Amino acid sequence: MKNILNIFCLSAICVFLFLTSSFAAPANITSVRLGIHPDKTRFVLEIDEKPEYRIFYLPNPDRLVIDMQQVNWQTSDKSKAGIGLIENYRYGLFRQGTSRIVLDLKQPVELIREETLPPSEGKPYRFFIDIRKTSRENFGKLVQQSRQQQVAALAPRISAIPTPRSHQKYTIIVDAGHGGIDPGAIGGSGIYEKQLTLQVAKRLKSVLEADAKYNVILTRETDTFLSLRERVEIGRKYKGDLFISVHADSIGRSDIRGSTVYTLSENASDDEAAELARMHDKADVIAGVDLEEQDDTVQGILIDLAQRETMNFSVKFAKLLLPEFRGVGIKTGSRSHRFAGFRVLKAPDVPSVLVELGYLSNRHDEAFLKSEKGQKKMAEAISNALDKYFATLEP
Repeated sequence: MKNILNIFCLSAICVFLFLTSSFAAPANITSVRLGIHPDKTRFVLEIDEKPEYRIFYLPNPDRLVIDMQQVNWQTSDKSKAGIGLIENYRYGLFRQGTSRIVLDLKQPVELIREETLPPSEGKPYRFFIDIRKTSRENFGKLVQQSRQQQVAALAPRISAIPTPRSHQKYTIIVDAGHGGIDPGAIGGSGIYEKQLTLQVAKRLKSVLEADAKYNVILTRETDTFLSLRERVEIGRKYKGDLFISVHADSIGRSDIRGSTVYTLSENASDDEAAELARMHDKADVIAGVDLEEQDDTVQGILIDLAQRETMNFSVKFAKLLLPEFRGVGIKTGSRSHRFAGFRVLKAPDVPSVLVELGYLSNRHDEAFLKSEKGQKKMAEAISNALDKYFATLEP
């Protein structure tokens, strides 16, 4: 009996240790800095837990990427631009459990040293890498050597598709723009676009699911990054009847405000729409995604007859949505329906729209989008437009 009790106690301790380690708080990074030397550039992190990491190279544009365990960023460092061989750098959550640092390079480089120093003299772990100039040819070889592990890391994380209840007729994919390492635009109050889009997406899901005919799928439910390919594939895997990508723009003029709805076209409606599409399509670059390994659904897709029909449905919804915005007092611009080649709208078999809720560079729009009242109005307007859209498709 005593042996059984001992075994039981030992097992309980093992379970306790496993659970506490599984739910341990993420490590904290307290300092990020760069050092310039005659023959190299050094990138340094101070972290209170030994880092587990991998490093790989990416081309077009040239980048060096460091993935490590999920961490809290407690650094106040602001000197990120133009030091040594590094043009800029950024960091943030890439996946649940994985944080990422992306170094934008001024020219091809090679990694010549990587080291983790143990805590000493009141300092935590210090992790650093040294890089130096290299040839374009050698950089290309380094990219090829590291590409295989990068592809494995980017395998789409699409969960098992639930079977809709029998009374649910329509599946709506709501895509909260940006996330994780990609913050999107930043408002005057300091709020990130990724935060607002997720808040609105969740509110829209709540409003729609009050109606039994809708099955709502969020592309992301937390502050995590999704590649453009993954967003498109979620819409296709779940056989979405409509894909709505939610964003909040920011431009240089603070007097411009209002909501705009974008649909896909080979040719942009104007220069501003084309530039916005280019900005949104840089999300994968910002997060350190290998663009040369992207799915053909996104890269070089052919807009065939099936996609043209899908585009027509997208335009129909856009034209129904704008009056609903105006009907609940939401400002819309003079050219409130525009079109351009947004990669996230390129599923050939899912009607898709991109909704710019407003301008975070305008204090009125920002205050409206941050408010519970404003988000509720947005969600109700989209819900009303969906009801009218599907009514037009009923036999």
